[in-house]
Amino acid sequence: MNLGGGHARTIRLDPDDTVSTIDQELLPFELKIAALRTCADCALAIRRMTVRGAGLIGATAAFGLFLAAKEAPERGWREHMRERAAELEATRPTAKNLEWATRRVLAATARADSRAELVGLARAEAQAIADSDAEACREIGQRGLALIEAARDRKGGGTVNVLTHCNAGALAFVDHGTATAPIYAAHEAGIPVHVWVDETRPRNQGASLTAWELGDRGVPHTLVCDNAGGHLMQRGLVDLVITGADRVTATGDAANKIGTYLKALAARDNGVPFYVAFPSSTFDWDLDDGIAGIPIEERDQDEVRYVHGLRDGRRESVLICPETTRAANYGFDVTPARLISGLVTERGICKAERSDILRLFPEAAR
Repeated sequence: MNLGGGHARTIRLDPDDTVSTIDQELLPFELKIAALRTCADCALAIRRMTVRGAGLIGATAAFGLFLAAKEAPERGWREHMRERAAELEATRPTAKNLEWATRRVLAATARADSRAELVGLARAEAQAIADSDAEACREIGQRGLALIEAARDRKGGGTVNVLTHCNAGALAFVDHGTATAPIYAAHEAGIPVHVWVDETRPRNQGASLTAWELGDRGVPHTLVCDNAGGHLMQRGLVDLVITGADRVTATGDAANKIGTYLKALAARDNGVPFYVAFPSSTFDWDLDDGIAGIPIEERDQDEVRYVHGLRDGRRESVLICPETTRAANYGFDVTPARLISGLVTERGICKAERSDILRLFPEAAR
């Protein structure tokens, strides 16, 4: 991702084995690097959403297991690793990348014959997971660029207006992002593109993260309230919707930040193409029915009851409802495959249906 004009990854392993990552709780008002030195630090960062986004959660968990390997006792380290993996997996239940990453590290370290070998294998696998996430997102950008080019051609040239929801940008992955990757590729190719950015309540990741990213990259964008998407589509102001995903079934149902389903309904009613972009690590090959099977995280009600912002240079939290009012805070919803125009992965674009998904990922049939 770009940081003030320079390129940097969202997470990295430093020479002293500290995991360094952007503290996303402080954005957009302060850019600060958080230092994660233990597996418990990584678990807390995921739970508190210091780090968030499917790919970044997975990479953080992988590095967390590397730190767990360093912390492992001389005896019983296999059980130690399984316990730490379970703790990491429990932090954010919806994101498939989290479980995918921990299982990869456990599988890679299963052949270790000593604690020293355990540490080396865990380090190598965690770095490989981070590298593969960045490369997959780069490929998603190149594959998805064709969608923006097609939207430009359909309207006979001019600026392509893309609507997205939440943050599926470089901040949510190791690099490039998913929903934003085609946008960045189009911007770099000189295609005029403008992004409608949903606030994405209750944590406002669109306002605080996506808007910050796009501004840093010089991509034209406009912040809108969450419920403005349908209005914009009715008036022909949206050419394309691209969102990310936290878990996608083998049949194409996709879980993403709460409110995504409503955007898909509005897109279908107005004939606007609706695409979901994600790396293959987000697939849950064991699930067919996303509505029945994808676990939906329920978070602290105070994320709904309070808003956070900057006033006179100071961070403040403001209560927006009566003190006695309770709130339900569902983190995600599921968009059925029938509402999705296509899935954008590192291997290409396919229909949101089992047969076409298997065309790109034939190994999943086994």
